[in-house]
Amino acid sequence: MGNKSREVVWGGRIMGAKINAQGARERAERAVREADRAEAQAWSVRMEGYGGPAQPSPTIGQCLNGGLAWLEVECARCKTRASLPLDAILRPKDTPLWKLEASLRCRSCRTPCYAPPARMIKLTETRQITPYKWVHPTEER
Repeated sequence: MGNKSREVVWGGRIMGAKINAQGARERAERAVREADRAEAQAWSVRMEGYGGPAQPSPTIGQCLNGGLAWLEVECARCKTRASLPLDAILRPKDTPLWKLEASLRCRSCRTPCYAPPARMIKLTETRQITPYKWVHPTEER
């Protein structure tokens, strides 16, 4: 009748191990987030400063995990700039950013037969370019 239960004997060690595992998991997630952000920023600086090369590039998921959720693009013909939200792009999150460049097209200067390509400029945390505000021709500005 003098035996201690297993919970009394091992409970403290099990609880301590769970707390250590949770702390290690949080530190690892923070380290992965910082690494993703650093890789995305390095690619962004390379694209903005040199204009390329676009390969190798981080994935959409790495950019979102690192906190850089907006991709700034520019039309090759009319030089119109736009900020695109990466979370709204309908591609798998493991798609590298350089694969998006072929599908980026300018809306403002396209014709029925041709839409000029857009080039990627940089990644940003927030929207840098305000959306175009359409004003009806009869309204005063």
